[in-house]
Amino acid sequence: MKLGIKIVTIGGGSSYTPELIEGFIKRYKELPIRELWLVDIEEGKEKLEIIGALARRMVKKANLPMDIHLTLNRREALVDADFVTTQFRVGQLDARVLDERIPAKHGMLGQETIGAGGVFKALRTVPVIFDIINDMKELCENAWLINFTNPVGVVSEAVYRYAEFDRYIGLCNVPLHMTTCFSKTLNVPAKDLIPYFAGLNHMSYVLSVFYKHKDKLPLIIEKMNDPKTTQEFPWNYEFIKELGVFPSSYLKYYYHNHETFNQFMSDYQLSMTRAEVVKKLEESLFEKYKDIHLDVKPKELENRGGAHYSDVACSIISSLYNDKRDYQVVNTINNGHITDLPDGCAIEITCRITKDGPVPVHIGRLPVQIRGLIQSLKAFEELLVDAIYEKNLKKALLALQIHPSTTSIAISEKVFDELVVAHKKYLTYYEGK
Repeated sequence: MKLGIKIVTIGGGSSYTPELIEGFIKRYKELPIRELWLVDIEEGKEKLEIIGALARRMVKKANLPMDIHLTLNRREALVDADFVTTQFRVGQLDARVLDERIPAKHGMLGQETIGAGGVFKALRTVPVIFDIINDMKELCENAWLINFTNPVGVVSEAVYRYAEFDRYIGLCNVPLHMTTCFSKTLNVPAKDLIPYFAGLNHMSYVLSVFYKHKDKLPLIIEKMNDPKTTQEFPWNYEFIKELGVFPSSYLKYYYHNHETFNQFMSDYQLSMTRAEVVKKLEESLFEKYKDIHLDVKPKELENRGGAHYSDVACSIISSLYNDKRDYQVVNTINNGHITDLPDGCAIEITCRITKDGPVPVHIGRLPVQIRGLIQSLKAFEELLVDAIYEKNLKKALLALQIHPSTTSIAISEKVFDELVVAHKKYLTYYEGK
């Protein structure tokens, strides 16, 4: 009989990993991990070794019988795994810099999950996810794949449509941050709230916020107009009041497109795009990680964009393992839960998490004021996923051209062609097509 849990983290050299270790340590009584394998590639070997040493110091300080293994051999790690988490970046941060700066050069938004940046991150990432799943089918067919690798929406769509693998859950930390903000606004514990999210990754909305079986979203919206209340939401009260639902923060790229784009171009001119800022932050973090006396997650990691995702990842794994049936927000498959989106597609939605996987709440029809934008982005995701599966870069270009943030077909074509050349070494999956 197998004792304890085996978890494999692909992208183990990520700056996020110490937070993941912290989450596993905090939950050890309910999640008894006997083996944690951190996997990376040759280019990430140095970072993997730094992270691995810190992880071992953290586990030693906690006095837990958890073995930390480091490897560049993914297949070696996957044998008999119970859970696999993915948090990798093909091309590392240098690729993200290109995703942001090349579109900016042409006066087009570049962002990790939106527009041209999102398209090219998907083109580089989805084929690797397919390879990981193929390995899992052979080496650990009963394991759950918990994916935090962006663009989570497109990755999830690809898995549900083409990978023939149903033990997959996509994660994002945005719903956690929003729920925390709601709890501060209401002055109640976040764990006591059940927000009903519906939509797509980075395009989801909160339709209700239940506290003691009563919907408190109208109260939250009204508190936005109270000058005595400290607000953390980037929205105009009058707009949200009329909208009647609460958008995730990424909706700023659509509702505040002009302002967001101007800020993006200003950052570009100063060589302070998000990728460039994160590169400097990571350099600082890894210098701290090297300190042989450091045996906790440094607070500076909270400045990283995906901070606190371990609370999501660890909670999901614990809920699956312990059949908790608690409510969490995940990317899962639509089977009539949102009737305005196709069955079989990926959605971001509130679910009860059971040992057999997520059970989504029933939303039915989306409110008319948000329906069209969500359907437009879903059409983009479907087309892009088809393009990746077919290895068809012309169709991928078309997907970019119909993306709701694209404002010029001609400019998008120039940006696309330049990004193809820039990322050529990571696009060999499409060669000959």
